Parts: sequence; structure tokens; C-alpha cells
Amino acid sequence: MEAQKEVSLHIAGMTCAACANRIEKGLSKIDGVQKANVNFAIEKTQVSYDPERTNAQAFEDKIKKLGYSVVHDTQTFVISGMTCAACANRIEKRLSKMDGVFSTSVNFSLENVTMVYDSDQITANEMKEAAKKLGYELLSPTSREETADHKENEIQRQTRTFILSAVLTFPLLWTMVSHFQFTSFLYVPMFFMNPWVQLALATPVQFIVGAQFYKGAYKALRNKSANMDVLVALGTTVAFFYSLFLVWEWNQSGLGHHMPELYFEAGAVIITLVLLGKLFEVRAKGRTGQAIQKLLGLQAKTAMVIREGTEREVPIEDVLVGDIVIVRPGERIPVDGTIQQGRSAVDESMITGESIPADKAQGDSVIGSTVNMNGVLRIQATKVGRDTALSQIVRIVEDAQGSKADIQRIADKVSGIFVPVVVLIAAVTFMIWFFIVDPGNVRAAVVPLITILVIACPCALGLATPTSVMAGSGRAAELGVLFKGGEHLENARAIQTVVLDKTGTVTKGEPALTDIFLLPNAEESKVLSYVGAAENSSEHPLAEAIVKGIEEKGIAFEPLEDFDALPGYGIRAVVKGTEVLVGTRQLFAKHNISSEPLEEKMTALEEQGKTAMLMAIDQQLAGVVAVADTVKDTSKAAIQRLHSLGLEVILLTGDNQRTAEAIGKQVGIDRVIAEVVPEEKANVIKSIQSEGKKVAMVGDGINDAPALAVADIGMAMGTGTDIAIEAADITLMRGNLHSVADSIEISSKTIRNIKQNLFFAFFYNTASIPVAALGLLAPWIAGAAMAFSSVSVVLNALRLQRLKLTRNRN
Repeated sequence: MEAQKEVSLHIAGMTCAACANRIEKGLSKIDGVQKANVNFAIEKTQVSYDPERTNAQAFEDKIKKLGYSVVHDTQTFVISGMTCAACANRIEKRLSKMDGVFSTSVNFSLENVTMVYDSDQITANEMKEAAKKLGYELLSPTSREETADHKENEIQRQTRTFILSAVLTFPLLWTMVSHFQFTSFLYVPMFFMNPWVQLALATPVQFIVGAQFYKGAYKALRNKSANMDVLVALGTTVAFFYSLFLVWEWNQSGLGHHMPELYFEAGAVIITLVLLGKLFEVRAKGRTGQAIQKLLGLQAKTAMVIREGTEREVPIEDVLVGDIVIVRPGERIPVDGTIQQGRSAVDESMITGESIPADKAQGDSVIGSTVNMNGVLRIQATKVGRDTALSQIVRIVEDAQGSKADIQRIADKVSGIFVPVVVLIAAVTFMIWFFIVDPGNVRAAVVPLITILVIACPCALGLATPTSVMAGSGRAAELGVLFKGGEHLENARAIQTVVLDKTGTVTKGEPALTDIFLLPNAEESKVLSYVGAAENSSEHPLAEAIVKGIEEKGIAFEPLEDFDALPGYGIRAVVKGTEVLVGTRQLFAKHNISSEPLEEKMTALEEQGKTAMLMAIDQQLAGVVAVADTVKDTSKAAIQRLHSLGLEVILLTGDNQRTAEAIGKQVGIDRVIAEVVPEEKANVIKSIQSEGKKVAMVGDGINDAPALAVADIGMAMGTGTDIAIEAADITLMRGNLHSVADSIEISSKTIRNIKQNLFFAFFYNTASIPVAALGLLAPWIAGAAMAFSSVSVVLNALRLQRLKLTRNRN
């Protein structure tokens, strides 16, 4: 009889019983599903299935394909007790097999695990128990500060242990160094050469300081696995007990004047160097999280709110949506909100990258953690806590740093089998030396055995990818690029074609007055004063652009007496007893006003992608005014930069062909696809992909959501509270196209850094083992090299934090 398992999934997006039936039928058709029940009332499905033929991931994929989504619980735990990548692999495999767990991602660098699970089937305590049986501890701290405190306490404990080990090991190291020919002049007290003294010094290092390695090795072996602790414990134990045997042999021989060649110093030095390497590694790993710490440092700690009619300073955690917050000059704005009273300049450079403060007044939105420069502001909180822009940024960066790039999975597979293979190689090497190379000479066989066990630690292999992902995504965040996962950080470098939406992406997304052309008989101040007064009563976006442009010229408006909006044609108004017309050719034809004198100018403006409108005062043609969605100052240079990276750039827009081509020509775009409705944009992306190209879609994340989802990489332009657009893989906080090039450059340089790390980690382990097997390395040198390899990988990854791009805008 088939083994049967059950899984329960929480479904979002169902609107009626027909949805439930559709999902139920879809799941029932999956090979291996014995029964599927969907309950519309509680929005859940219960599936009975054969685990040999299908799994929960297949059900989730099917539900998504049907147009619905599966809701999971997600929790991140700090892991205590991991010593190398093999530990991370073992925890990940065990937790992934638990019923109710959908995915598990262990990050050795961050020392945490992110679990996606169903809380109805499994609890956090059950996960903790499973990890405990493996010999590790899952901690769920209540704050980032608690996590940092835990790590700092661990560093302090390891520092004290290292100091103890170093003090006891130093005399042993002194005696060893003096044995070399070039250091034979060093004075060594005979007291340190005494085997009993060396035994007394080495024993606490081996069994007190080294207890952590024995514990780790025992837990690993008990669970039929192996890790770094196994290698260190095996290597140093062989050195210690072989030396102990030599001491016993020396004592039995009665040759008190002849000191035996002992290996106590090898085990002690190895343990001390491994501890030192771990300390350097942990401190260096801490630096990879500096991006998040910088972001958190931008947060205000308190806020001045009005409660019961009085101002009261409260912790930032106590601010509620709807609270009125007082922000004085020089203070950080504590929450996202809307200005209710006051006017000021606000430094938003931490979000937009713009060094010039933005002017803010009543009704404008402000972003938490930006700086109020000069005026007192009363702000109504609209988003607090985890919903603020900064919190969303931090969450996206943390998710990216905790996720795995595909390239890391290769390293995980290798490190998972590496330790048992190394132990086997070490054993074979011992046999070859003992039976073939130098028959019967235990001393000659022990040295390469110890060296191989110590030098082949897979720590560097486990650190190679996650440290680079952490550093790369952190640096990207500083440059305003938020990768939503390590896989997107990896895949962005493969992009060949960049497809750009026009409005809000290439252009500013808001119309502006661009041209005013008046006939010779028209008086500029009078015409603009009358037209401004007329347009000031219209709510049309084009009218707002005209009014703003005229106001910027310092022209005052005459009093308005009458106003008519003529949809599709323009406006008619009476200003100071004078009739004013602004609008299309058709409007002027209806009023028998010839537009012929301005026809050539109108056509020229329209060919530039601008909306041109005729103006008349008292039935007399006065001129033409043009409005356009202007190109962002950075667009042309950014597109040139994309071309320099070898990328094809396409403009995809719903605007008319003539306007789109004018914009495309202005900024140097390769190809223009216009008059495409939002729902068809995804099909255009698929068409480009069918040409064998990897496509990135860049849009504002609203009308472009389907295309963003279909593209190989979706990039959403977003500033302020719009930064976390769900449809996109990458969010470009600063809202200009240079961030597109930044994301691709960062991806390329991060993957190059990962490949460097993996090459050196693989090369180090594969090249060092034969050298050690030939007996050409001393065990203590192996210990130092092993420690250095892990530290060097982390330090190489940290170079990404100082990454300079083609166009450095910081």
C-alpha cells in the first residue's frame, strides 16, 4: 500500500466557490495526489498524496499557475553552534524534511535560518527540538539588538578562550620554532623542553580549550555526518595521543637526557590558530552587515507627538497611525506621513540620492528618517513601524542577504561530502606512508595524516558565496538598488535587453510647460496673465502645467469672471471682461478663428512629442503653448551607459507612435514599441524573450506589473513609500535609469567576486591536500593556512563594500 502524507495550504485570492472547485480539480489531476479538498470558507486546501511521486512544492506551483497564491508563515532563527558549511547543510536538510516546512535556507555567514512553513502543521518549538537533536540551538531573538548582543557575547567568550590557549601554547611554539636551522640561535629554557612540562601545557589546550571541537564532532558523528570539528578533533587528537605514547616510551626507556621529538605543539598551535581564524572570521563577517546597521542608524529613536492636547516625547515604537508628530529644524522625521501644517526643505538624499533638499508644504508626503532642514512641521503619521519606507528597505536587504544564489548550491553540495572524503584521503595517506613510503615509521605517517585533516577544512568553501552576497547587496542598498533575493543579484548580470516604460521611467511622469510662441501683435504679459487666469480654474493636468510655468515667470493673473471646460477641445473663459480661448484646432474652427498662421509651428511641436494648444484673446489668434512630459535629466546619459555595457535598450509605451519616437530619439533608444495597452506589455516581453534574449523590464510598478512579473528581471522605479513593489525583483529607489546600470554592474562584480572566492577555496583545498600528503607541510603551518583561507575569503568579499561603478554618483 502506498505511503500517504497530508499537507494543508492556506490559499489567497479565491473570490467564490467556483475558485475553490477550480483549484480542487487542478490539484486532483497531479500525479500522486490521492485526494484534494478545498474549503472556500476557511481558504484552505487539504491534500493527501504519495510523497514518492509528488510534494507540497508541486501543489503550490499548480495553485499559482491557476492564478491564486499560497500564504506561508516565515520566521528567521539565529543558530548557535555552527562551525562550518557542513553544519549548515545538515541543519538545512533535516529541517526541510519536516512536515509542514516548505523551504529552509541556512546562511552560514549570518548564522541564521529562514523557515517558510505552515503554523497549523508545525510549531517553532518543534523546529527548535529538531535542531537540538542535531546538536544546535535555534534562537528567536525579539530584536536585532538582541541578535547583536548574542554575537558580541560569543565573540567575547571566544576571545577569552583564545587568550588562554595562546598563553599555554606560546612556550610550545617557542620550542618548535627553535628547531629550525635558521632560528637555532634562539634561547629556549630547558624547562620548556621537558616532556612532562609540554604535556602539562598541551593537555588543557587539547581538552578544555578544544572541548568545543570534541562536542561539535560528537554531535556530527552521532547524526551520521561530519564537519570541520571532526577534522580538527581527529587531527589534534592523533597528534596529542601519539605524543603521549612517545612520552610514555621515553619514560620507560629511562633516557632522561634525550628528549623525544613530540607533537604536542602541533595540536596546541592548530587549536589556537583555528580559534584565532574564527575570531577574525566572525569580526569580518560582522562588517558584511554594515549596510543594514547604517540604515538602522538613520532611524529616529523618539518622536514628539500631540496627545491629549499636549506635546509628548514617546519612543518611536509607540507612534500610531493618525498621530500628529511635531518635527523641528534639524530633526529626523520619525515616520512616513503627510504634512498638516508648516513649510520646510527636507533632505531626502538617503532615499533619492539627490543632494538638494526638496521643498515641502501642507499636503505633501514625507518619508521617515529623512531630515527636516529649516521649518517646524506638523505631520500626520500614515505608516509606522514595519510599514515605513526605511523598514521596508531594511527588510528587503535582509531577505536578499539571507537568500541563496544558485551558484551557492554547488558549493553546498561539495562541502556536504567534502569532510568524509578528506577523512578517507587522510587514512589512505597514512597507510601509504606506513606500509609503502617508510614502512613501520609511525612518525613519518602521522605528520601527513594530521596535516591533511587540518588543512582541508571546508570553511572557506561555505563562506565564499554568502559573504559576497551580503556585501554586494549591502553596497547595492547604499546606492539605492534593492535586490529582493540572491538569485536576482546573480541573474541580473545575464541581461541582454533592457525594456523601459516611458512615463515615470524615462520621463518625469508629470507634464511641464515647454514652449510659448506668440504672434508679433500679441503682448506677452497680457496674454499669459489672461491664459494663466483661465487655466487656473481647470483641474486638467495640462492646465496645471501651464499655470505652474506661467507662475514661474513671475506673471500675476487677472481676475476670472467666467469659466467653461470643453472636454476634448480645451477651455473658454472670461477674464477682466475679455474672452479667452485655449485648446485644439477643432475648438478654434468652431469659433471661426483660423489657426493657419501657427500651423507650421504646431506641427513642429507635435513632431517633438509635445501637446500643442492654440491661444486666442477676444477672438484674435495670439499664439501657441506646448506642454510635454519632460525627459529626466539623467535619462540620456544613463541610456548611453547601458549601451556601453553592451545592452539593447527598447522603449515600450502606450503613448502614440510619434510622441514615443520623439522621446526615443531624444535619449538615444535603439527601438520604440508604442501604442501598447498595459495588459499587452507582458506579451511584448514574451515576444522579445522568444528571440532568445534575457530581458529586464523597467517600469513604475503599477500599470507595468504584468510585464515586470514576466521579464527575466523586473525592475521597479520607486521612491519613498513605493519602494517595495511586489511585482519586481529589483527596486530602484532613486528613480533614475543610472540605477538600472548600477544593478547590472553590481551583479557582474558580485558574481565575479563569488567566483574568485570559490576558485581560491576549491584551489586551496584541492592543491593543499596533495602537498600535505607528500609530507611537505608541517601541521602547524596547515592550521595557519586553514585559518587564513577563511579570513581571506571574507576579506575579498568585503572589497564589494568599496565598490566603484562606471559612473560614481555618491
